[in-house]
Amino acid sequence: MQFTRKNLTLGLLAIVAVLALFAVAGHPLIAPEALAGLGMIPMAMGGEVTLLEVKKVLEDQGKAFEEFKTANDALIKAKAEGKALGDLESKVSKLGEALDKFDELKTAIEDIQKKANRPQTDSEVKAAAELTAEVKSFNLMLRADFQSKGKAAPAEVDAKGYTEYKNAFFKMMTGTPMNSLSSDEQKAMSAGSDPDGGYLLPPSTVGRMVSKVYEQSTMRQLANVQTISTDKLEGIVDNGEADAGWVSELGDRNDTNTPQVGKYEIGAHEMYAQPKASQKILDDAATDVEGWLAGKVADKFARVEGAGFTTGDGVGKPRGLFAYPTAATGDDTRAWGTFEHVVTGASGTFHTNKADPLQDMIGAFKDRYLQNATWLMRREARTAVRKMKEATSDRYLWEPSLQAGQPDRLLGYPARVDQYVPAMGAGSLSLAFGDIREAYTIVDRMGIRTLRDPYTAKPYVKFYSTKRTGGGAVNFEAVKFLKFST
Repeated sequence: MQFTRKNLTLGLLAIVAVLALFAVAGHPLIAPEALAGLGMIPMAMGGEVTLLEVKKVLEDQGKAFEEFKTANDALIKAKAEGKALGDLESKVSKLGEALDKFDELKTAIEDIQKKANRPQTDSEVKAAAELTAEVKSFNLMLRADFQSKGKAAPAEVDAKGYTEYKNAFFKMMTGTPMNSLSSDEQKAMSAGSDPDGGYLLPPSTVGRMVSKVYEQSTMRQLANVQTISTDKLEGIVDNGEADAGWVSELGDRNDTNTPQVGKYEIGAHEMYAQPKASQKILDDAATDVEGWLAGKVADKFARVEGAGFTTGDGVGKPRGLFAYPTAATGDDTRAWGTFEHVVTGASGTFHTNKADPLQDMIGAFKDRYLQNATWLMRREARTAVRKMKEATSDRYLWEPSLQAGQPDRLLGYPARVDQYVPAMGAGSLSLAFGDIREAYTIVDRMGIRTLRDPYTAKPYVKFYSTKRTGGGAVNFEAVKFLKFST
C-alpha cells in the first residue's frame, strides 16, 4: 500500500520542519547519508512515500528520544557534580523541541492514514467518477477542435486545471473580467479557448444541454446518434449479395456476379443559439447561470434540430428523414437512395376510416426491420388514425398507453408524435413507419463553444453558442412513408 504525494502533503511539510530543526541542533540524523536513507530526497522531488519510509521516520523518533534521555542524564549528573551546564542545557532544550515536532508529525501522519483508509461515501465516489469523465471529455473536445483546424493538439488538462477552467468560465459568464481572475484561472482559461474565438463549454454543461435537447427532440430519441471528431462521418453501403448456383461434378463453372459496395457521408453543420440576459440578473449571486444557459441554449438547439432532422434540405443543414425521394415500388426493384411509400387513396387525407394503407405498410417490410419499428406522425395524423377501425371488425386500431413513460401503440407498434413532420396536404408524407435507428444517423461534432458579448445589446449580455451537428439516411429499406395522395 502506498500514499501518494497528494495524500501526504501535510506529512512532508512536517518532516521538512523536523529535519530543519535537527539541522539547527546539529543532530546526526540530518547528515546527507541519513537523509538519503530516509528517502527524503525522492519525497521532496514529488515521488511516492511508502509505509516503510514512514516507519523509518517513526523509528528515528525513538532514536531521538534515546538521544534526549542520554543528554538529559548527562545534564542531571553535571548539576549534581557542579559542572558547567551551558552546552548540555542547550542540547537538551533543542532535542526536546525536536521531540515535540516529532509528536506533531506523528499525529499528522496518523490523520492522513485515517483519511486514506476511510471508505469513500457514495456521493464522493460519484463525484470523483463524474470529474474523471468530465476531464476526459474536455480533453477529447480540445484535441478534436484543434485537429479539425489543422493545429497541433494541446497538452492534456488535468483535473485541477479543468476545475479551475470551469470555475473561471462561469465567473466570466457573470461578468468578471479576465484580468480580475487569478493567475491560475487565467492560465486555465487559455487551455479551453477556441482558436477561432470563444471558449469550450465545460462538459457538465454540455451534458445538461444534450439531455434537455434529447428530451425534446423525437428524432434524437429514435435515430442512431454518433459523436465524431472530424467534419463528417463516412460509411460503407453494402446492400448487394454474391451470386451462387448449383453445378454438376464436371459442369462448367462460370464467374458469378460480385456484390458492389457504395459510400455515404454525413457532414456536421453549424447551428447556433444566442440567448441574452440583463447584467443585473447575472450579478445576482442567487442566479444559476449554468442552469439558465443550459436551458436556453438547449431549447433553441432542439427547435433547430427538430426541423433539420425531419425536413432539412441538406444545404448547410442536415438532410431530414422526410426530405428524400420516395417511390411506390418494393425493396427488390427500387433504386437505393429512394424510400418506399404507400398511398392513402385520397389527396391530403385518408380514403376511409379503415386501416388498409397502414396494414400495407407493415406488409411491405422485411421481418428484421419490424422488431424495432415505430410510427412517427404529426398530431393531425394521430387524430385521424385514432378514429380508424379494423377492416373486418369494429375494433379500434389505436391503443392508448395507460402507463407513464410508455408511448401509445398503433397496430401493436409504438406511436410517436413530432410536429416537425410535414403537415397533411395533397401528396404530403405526414406519417412514417419503420426502424428509424437503422434508417437515420445523427452526427454530433464534439464540443459547444460560447462567446460572451456584453457590448452589442446593452444592457443585455448575449451568449453566442455554436454546435456542429448533422444527419442523413443510411438505410432506405428500414423506413416507409404514407403518402396522402391517390
